[in-house]
This record gives sequence, C-alpha cells and structure tokens, in this order.
Amino acid sequence: MDLNNIILITLAAIFALGFSFFQYLFRRRKNHREKYIFFGLRALIVFILLLLLINPKITTTTYQVEKPNLILAADNSASIAYLNQGDTLRNLINSLENNRRLQERFDISKLSFGRDIQLNDSLSFSETQTDINKALSKVRDLFRSKNTAVVLLSDGNQTLGRDYRYFKSSPGQYVMPMVLGDTASYADLEINRLNVNRYAFLDNRFPVEVIINYTGQEPVSTRFELRSGESVLYTQDLNLGPESTSAIINTTLPANRLGVLTYEAVIAPQASEKNKENNHRKFAVEVIDERTRVLLLSDISHPDLGAIKKSIESNRHRELEIKFVGKDNYVLQDHQLVMLYQPNAGFREVFDELKSDNISSFIITGTKTDWRFLNSRQDLFNKDFTAQPQEIEALFNPDFSRFQFKNIGFNDFPPLLDMFGEIAPNGLDPLLFQKIANVETMQPLLAIAESRENKIGVLFGEGIWRWRAKAWRDSGSFEAFDDFLGKIIQNLASQKQRERLTVDYESFYYGNDLITLTARYFDENYIFDPGATLSIRLENTETGDTMQNGLVPGNKSYVLDLENLPEGEYKFMLKEENTEISKTGKFTIVASSVETQFASANLDKLQFFAKNNNEEVYYVNNSKALIFRLLNDENFIPVQKSHQKNVPLVNWYNLLFLLVALLAAEWFFRKYRGLI
Repeated sequence: MDLNNIILITLAAIFALGFSFFQYLFRRRKNHREKYIFFGLRALIVFILLLLLINPKITTTTYQVEKPNLILAADNSASIAYLNQGDTLRNLINSLENNRRLQERFDISKLSFGRDIQLNDSLSFSETQTDINKALSKVRDLFRSKNTAVVLLSDGNQTLGRDYRYFKSSPGQYVMPMVLGDTASYADLEINRLNVNRYAFLDNRFPVEVIINYTGQEPVSTRFELRSGESVLYTQDLNLGPESTSAIINTTLPANRLGVLTYEAVIAPQASEKNKENNHRKFAVEVIDERTRVLLLSDISHPDLGAIKKSIESNRHRELEIKFVGKDNYVLQDHQLVMLYQPNAGFREVFDELKSDNISSFIITGTKTDWRFLNSRQDLFNKDFTAQPQEIEALFNPDFSRFQFKNIGFNDFPPLLDMFGEIAPNGLDPLLFQKIANVETMQPLLAIAESRENKIGVLFGEGIWRWRAKAWRDSGSFEAFDDFLGKIIQNLASQKQRERLTVDYESFYYGNDLITLTARYFDENYIFDPGATLSIRLENTETGDTMQNGLVPGNKSYVLDLENLPEGEYKFMLKEENTEISKTGKFTIVASSVETQFASANLDKLQFFAKNNNEEVYYVNNSKALIFRLLNDENFIPVQKSHQKNVPLVNWYNLLFLLVALLAAEWFFRKYRGLI
C-alpha cells in the first residue's frame, strides 16, 4: 500500500472519531453507557464509508506447488499381445501410477497409442498399426507448458509413419524408453517387403517383387512360393546364411480375369524359428479392362508435355497422344479426355467442339497463355492478368472430397509459373490453393468443376515437370506423383453420368488399413446437401454377418471409418433415408497383420532413439532404476510458485456486510431505547 493511501486512511480514522465525539460526547454531562455504544457504532460506520470512498488496493499472496508432468505412454498395438507383454505392461503401469512417492512428486497422466494417440488408459492391444513418432510428437505438443517426463512403454516395433529413432524431444521434456518383450535375437526368415501395383490390365502380366531377410548364424535352405488358393504359381529355392542375409525375388504373374485377385507369398519356415507369422503374406491386385485415351493439344513445345505423357502412360491402361494445334490431325471424339496446354486463339474451334459434344477437358495455363481468349471461351473462372510472370507455390487443400488422394508433399514442390493476376473462380472445387511470395491464398492452383454433362480440370501454372522430378528426388520413384496425376485423369475421363448419390472407396483393402468410405449427396439442382441422412448396411458375403452405420457429415462429404473388419468379401448398400436413393458396391479385405511379423522387441532402435535424446533404455525387470531416476533427477523437482493479486477494497464483500450489520445494529438499538 502506498504512502498516500496510508495518510488518507489515518485522516479517515481521525475524522470518524472526531465526528462521533462531537455528536455524542462533546459537552455531554450525563455519562450514560448508551452514548459510548452510539459513539462506537457511528465511528465505525463513518470510518468504513470513508474507507470505501478511498478504496485502497490490498495485495494478497497465495502459494501453490507446481509438479512436473509424468506421462505414461503405453503401446496399444497388437504386437504387444503377440509378444505376450499385455499383462506385463498393465502391471507396470499400475506400479508406476500407484507409487506414493511418484504421486507426491508428479502429476501423472496415462495415454495409449497405435495408429494415433488416445488420451485414455484403456488397453486392448488391438491397434493394427504403430506410429511411435506421431505419438511422441503429439505428447510434445500437448505437454509443453512445464517440465515433463515421458515414459515410453513399447516394444520398439513401428509399422507406420516417420522413423522415431530421429525424433528429438523439446527442451524441458525427457523421453525415457522402457523396452517390452524379449530382446534376444533368434534365427528368423521373414518376408520383409512385398512390392506390387494395386491395378493390372486384363490379359497382361504384372510384376511382383519380394524382399526376404534372414537373421541367424547358421546357413539355411528354404523354398519360396507364390500361391493363388491351392495353386502354386511360382517357386524358387533359396540359400541364406550369415554372409547372405537377404534375397530379392522378381517375377510376373498373369492377370487373366477381371476383379480382385488374391495371392499369398510363402517361405517354408525352419523348425527352430520362433515367429512363423512373418513367413507368409497375402496381397491383392485388381484387374481392370478400361483403356483410357487422352489427347494433349498444344501450340508450343515444353518439357511439361513429355512429363505429362510419361506420368499418364506409367499406368499401362492409359494412352496419351500429343498433337499440335494447326499442324496435326486429330479427332476429339476418339478420346475420353482432352488436355489443352496453354491455349490461345488457335484453340477456338477446339473449345467450340468440346462444348458442343460435352467432352471433358483439362486446361493448363502458363506464361504463353492468351488470357483474353481464355477468359472469353469459358465461364468457370476469369483472371485479371498483367504481362508480368509470377511464381506460384502449391498449398494442399485437406477439405477436397471428390476423390481420395494423398498429400505427396505439395507444400515443398517447386513453384509453377503463370501470369500475374487475381483469379475469380466460379464453381471450381480446388485440390490445391496458391501460395504467392509465402502468402497463403484461397485462389485455386489446381481445381475441378463438374456439370451433369462433363468435367473440367484447371491447373494455373506451367512447370509441372519439376514436380515429377521433385517426387523422384524425394523418394527415388515417380510413383507418388504419377498416382496423383492418374487419379485426376481417372476422375476427369470418367464417362459416368452425374448421380445424386456417389460413394468413393477402394476395391480392396489390407487388414491393417483404416477403411474410409466417402459419400456425397446432391439435391435436385445438383448442389451438395449437408442435411441428408445417410446410412450404410454392410454384409460379409462369406459369413452373413451384417452391420448398420450412419455416415458422419463433413466438409462437402459424408465419411465412414471402418477398422478391424475380418478378412473376406463385403457388399454394402448406401441409402439416403428421406429420398430412399441408394447405391450399392463391394470390396474385399485381404488378411494382413504386420503387427505379428515381429519375433522380439526392437532393442537396437530404442537404444538409437535413447542415445539421440541423451537418455538410456530401461528394462521391465529393473523398473526400480527408472523410479530412482524420476525421484532423484533435479529436472523434476516440484516448484513452489507465489501469485500476488491486487484487490480493490470495494471488492471485499465482507466489509460491505459489516457496514450493513453496523447500520442495522444502530437502528435496532435506537428503536430499543425509544429514540425512533
């Protein structure tokens, strides 16, 4: 409290006493006791009133002990149960959580993880994938406010996401891995990787690549087979040992009938192997008979043309012709899709024919585009352009829902080139937005528009060959980019008439996949209706088991996520309840359990991770070492913090109640003495 307030309060006390003295005691000869009572009551009342008028601020100090966090992050994947560590993990969590000294020192929280993190302590060990890096990243973001000890309870076997060995904890967070499972190495044959395309063209052969690994000190002989049902399609004898620990098998299989074909790769196990689940793996291929013919029209030569051709024709059932406007002959009606590269006035007849015959098209603009002509020939967009070129970076749109595609790193792709200017879209659904000079915009970079008659795609920029090259540099393969462009071509080239109810799904899934069905429902004007009621009835055609689910509305789509469905063939009927419009389909689930491919804990990865974070690996049979570390590390000492608060006196409600009580007491006393 400052000096001014002290002086004012002192003067208020003197005034209250003086005022009451002159009112009740000054020149009063009779010394009745009630005078002193009235004197005291009036002095207190006046003093409190003056005190409230001065309204000094009172400083209060409170103390609070802030404990560091202790996060028990438990691996909830199926590999824990397969390695018989479920009960061990539960007992370990209970012992840490119920340790009295740890409770006094930490705020203890529990979570589990598999494909994603779960903020609960329910452990079922049914997660079909493990992403340790994602779990650690989310823990880092959730508990960054104060010092945190994270106990990572896992076998170290990861099947999904970035390699957690290179994860770095943030300052103030300490990740202590505790290994679950047998850490010894056993002789083991395993199918480490199986590479095969999802699709094959009818009456062709498709390639299969199988990578087999061997761990052990003794040479072994085994036999590899590719099977389809009871039939053996391919065999090869293998000799592996300490000096030859892997083998790569390349072969081709015939695609001789339409539909989803299921196969199995098998290695004959050794009698001494502990884990025989990783000696076989199922895979599937969808055989289709649909050759798509695409025409690419241009008036200039550009590296984009060759890159687009190679990308589209990487799928053997697609064919692309490159023709130059005004020089080559072509027939638009012979193609399911026509690509227009940097159109100018020479494309006038092409635009007229596309419109009259309702042929789907894909427009790519750039620095050689005649924007006056292009603005006048369509009404999907209009660009207020200048003669100055500009670089445009890509920004992924996670809300796009017409078809499923992955973010293949668009935000890191090289910029495209187009003329400077703002685009005014009209009915475009963007896959990618524009990022200009590090400024994120809502202007489309790559977009699709759809009418009942045809579809139109637009890419606002040249230089897409750089994107394909970047995909190769990042992964050593063009597959990710080619698959992305292929999905766009497949969607645009589709000749199906637009329907009010559509559903997007794959023809087959692997058992460890998260199955996502995406549906869209349109009203009679073909505008997306977010108020529809969509339900799906799913039936396993082999067992007859059925399930009924409702679809959750999202941004311009309805979504259903399915997980842990048993292998087999499923058929479904999707229905809008109010209009009873329905859609049917089927898909196959191929058995695949990557979580049962491990014979032991991955101690090497956990040790690398611990060293990378200046930590050490702890073991279940020596959990006391972990508890000792937690109780004695100076980074985890609870801190007492003081909080000062300046509160105006007028906010002290007790003082107001006292004032009311004093006034009431004086009134009742006067009434009692007959003075009122």
